[in-house]
Amino acid sequence: MGQMVSVEQENKIAFATCIEIVLMRRGNANYNTVLAKLQSLSESWIFECVDNPEYLQTVLKEVYADDYYTVVDEIREESDRLEDMDKLKSDFFKVMLS
Repeated sequence: MGQMVSVEQENKIAFATCIEIVLMRRGNANYNTVLAKLQSLSESWIFECVDNPEYLQTVLKEVYADDYYTVVDEIREESDRLEDMDKLKSDFFKVMLS
């Protein structure tokens, strides 16, 4: 029997998916670079970055440089369709925009 996934876990999965969609849209080469850098920096994947946005912030600033804030905006837009996640999103974007 599969383990029940909590609402909190589901929200994090949904939010991580939004991040991945935005990054994939910007091209596989950069997306794969982001994943590789996350692994070497913090041994984490995008899912773990929902709770630790500083890892993602570091890597995205490196990979996307001048486009960083555009990428963060696109993540925000993509996540707008997710409901009941205001705290998760505000905590995440507070770090991303710091």
